Amino acid sequence: MKTIFDDVSKSCSKMVTESYSTSFTLATKMLAPSIRKDIYNIYGFVRFADEIVDTFHDYDKETLFNNFEKDMMLAIDQKISLNPILNSFQHTYHKYNIPHHLVAAFMKSMRMDLSKKDYASFEEYREYIYGSADVVGLMCLCVFVNGDQEKYEELKASAMALGSAFQKVNFLRDLKADFEDLERTYFPNTNLMELDEASKKRIVDEIKADFAMAYSGIMKLPKEAKFGVYTAYRYYKKLLQKLQSTPPLEIKNTRIRVPDYQKLGLLAQSYVNYKLQLF
Repeated sequence: MKTIFDDVSKSCSKMVTESYSTSFTLATKMLAPSIRKDIYNIYGFVRFADEIVDTFHDYDKETLFNNFEKDMMLAIDQKISLNPILNSFQHTYHKYNIPHHLVAAFMKSMRMDLSKKDYASFEEYREYIYGSADVVGLMCLCVFVNGDQEKYEELKASAMALGSAFQKVNFLRDLKADFEDLERTYFPNTNLMELDEASKKRIVDEIKADFAMAYSGIMKLPKEAKFGVYTAYRYYKKLLQKLQSTPPLEIKNTRIRVPDYQKLGLLAQSYVNYKLQLF
């Protein structure tokens, strides 16, 4: 029965999420069961595309990416794929009528990572972040509002800001790996070889502004999504605080992380705030 294959596909997307991101998994588990699987399905898709361009160094990345993109388009068109990650994604894509331009923008940014090494202008930087992060937030928002177009439009800017904030925190945290392993720099007008406090402060302030805009939207999310998104927001805010207090030289040489015990503490505090309706 196809239902068995679909269940296996969704289980694969969940396994991908759990294997690649403990923090995202933790936040997703705080979502209502009715939408949890669909967020796993979105994450599995975007993670596989990202893995092709970031880690498969011993293979022809461009060919792999072209094949993945072609299979994705076929999955959407035929509403089935023997690739379980794409099969589960197309299910969520059709269930929530995710606009195809969001998927196209995401794939465009991922393709940029195949060859582009730096972003000299703010316009290029914004385009990349829109495709690599903002649209992922918008895909998730399609699930959260479940067809309520008025709500989607109301929360669109906040969802994009949250996606931007998450991505920029990742950029700052992963400076060493991006620069040394992938030879990439994302922040425009920033010499990562000479990263100083002034440059770091400019980046941190930019991220704080994104978080401020995102927070107002989180407060208006449906109850099925609010606690899970708030949990992710709290985790990334904590990571930004750690980066802000870390000297630039250490950021360039070490991957800063939030220990598991602190993640659990953030979860507990977030739950108390949620139950007391403090947000």
